[in-house]
Amino acid sequence: MSKILFRVAAVVGLSMIGATGVAMAANPPSSGLGQAWPNAADVSASPLWHAYVFTLGGVKYIQVNDLNGNVLGAIGTANGQFITLPIGAFSQLVSTTQQPAASTQTVAAAAPAAPPTTVYKDDTTQITATPMSNGTVMLKAVDTGGGGYCDPIVCATQGIR
Repeated sequence: MSKILFRVAAVVGLSMIGATGVAMAANPPSSGLGQAWPNAADVSASPLWHAYVFTLGGVKYIQVNDLNGNVLGAIGTANGQFITLPIGAFSQLVSTTQQPAASTQTVAAAAPAAPPTTVYKDDTTQITATPMSNGTVMLKAVDTGGGGYCDPIVCATQGIR
């Protein structure tokens, strides 16, 4: 009888370990906000840049790196609101719909060296990068989803994400 219980317990335990592996594979961990090569998928819309998304507590953090892995800047966004994060070589040149770039002198002293390129875009957020003539890069984040907020009751009844 004890051999049977042992075997049943072993099978149940192994099944739970296997199920945990499947669940983890569906949502791979991502970490490293602020790092050159974070443990997250590159979701850039352009081959000229790297973009990484991190989510914590309902806030989406989007980091933009250049091709060499240098962190340029990052923003946090939730419900159509944005905040510029103080990370990256050009964090002072990140602008959002609610917050202009902190360093207007750098922007005024340079001209765009190329047109803006979409680096990241999803249902609610678009980030563009504009290389400037002085070697800096301006990042701009805008809301593309009408505020990005959907009342949970309305969303649930209409099947909206």
